Amino acid sequence: MALGRHLVAMLSSCVLCAVAVAVVSAGWPISVFGQVEAARGARPSEPVYLLIRSDDAGMSHSVNMALQRLMDTGLPVSVSVMFTCPWYQETVEILKRHPNVAVGIHLTLNSEWKNYRWGPVSGREAVPTLVDAEGYFFPSADALSQNHPDLREVEKELRAQIQRALRSGVKVDYVDYHMGTVTRYPEFRDVAERLAREYGLGMSEYFGETMNDPQYRAPPATKVDSLVALIDRLQPGVHVVVTHVGLDDPELGALLDMNTDEPLSDMSKNRQGELDALTSQRFTGALKARNVVLITYRELIAKHGLTAMRRPAG
Repeated sequence: MALGRHLVAMLSSCVLCAVAVAVVSAGWPISVFGQVEAARGARPSEPVYLLIRSDDAGMSHSVNMALQRLMDTGLPVSVSVMFTCPWYQETVEILKRHPNVAVGIHLTLNSEWKNYRWGPVSGREAVPTLVDAEGYFFPSADALSQNHPDLREVEKELRAQIQRALRSGVKVDYVDYHMGTVTRYPEFRDVAERLAREYGLGMSEYFGETMNDPQYRAPPATKVDSLVALIDRLQPGVHVVVTHVGLDDPELGALLDMNTDEPLSDMSKNRQGELDALTSQRFTGALKARNVVLITYRELIAKHGLTAMRRPAG
């Protein structure tokens, strides 16, 4: 009996060693909730979790190529796809090569770039109150609201975007909201919540996660500073950093943002700056120094379940 207990103890020790070696050799902070602590059978203190959500996938080829670089690092990421945009099919091809990436539908009711516009998946004739005289989405939430959109058309268009995403062949995990328009108005939010329940999708911001984007307005050269500072001040719990990556090339450089009162100048340089910051050794070093656990929305939803979703306060 004593010999048997000794063998069991040795085997348990080997299992723990194997888990520890796997975590260290992977290079990144573990992206599975409580993996090591569960192996030890101990009750862990709450870690610091971070979810990297990269928006506007499919907007352009330059954005897609930047996202591919981000995915190729091996960092766990959640990618939000604009299925209304011309380049979404390329995004789908990239995502199929990266099956561990969590996929979101970036629900879209606006088209904000001068000389580069998109419109509804359902067709402009099907949702006339959602489009301008040229058949494109309005550049801002206010402009859409001023056109008195028909709520039935809002639901028709959001449903069409979800169905296109599901037909694409990628595993879809969650929805979020381009420019915040879909959750800005209570009646729009009600529609989004109903559709998410119907299609069994998570909703970003509905799991108690803290949303952050300090790097967005930081100058390109200091975006990594803002990300490192964010990591240093994170408290235990689940946090999200929302990012918009791209390549500083002629395609993105030609775009002018019409959607805000204070549009970012040199948008392509800002998006390149976000990519450079996320893929920098300083950022990954800060994650490791704080033992930040990187997760995706797929993992967050698997841990808590869709029934845990709650509308954010305010």
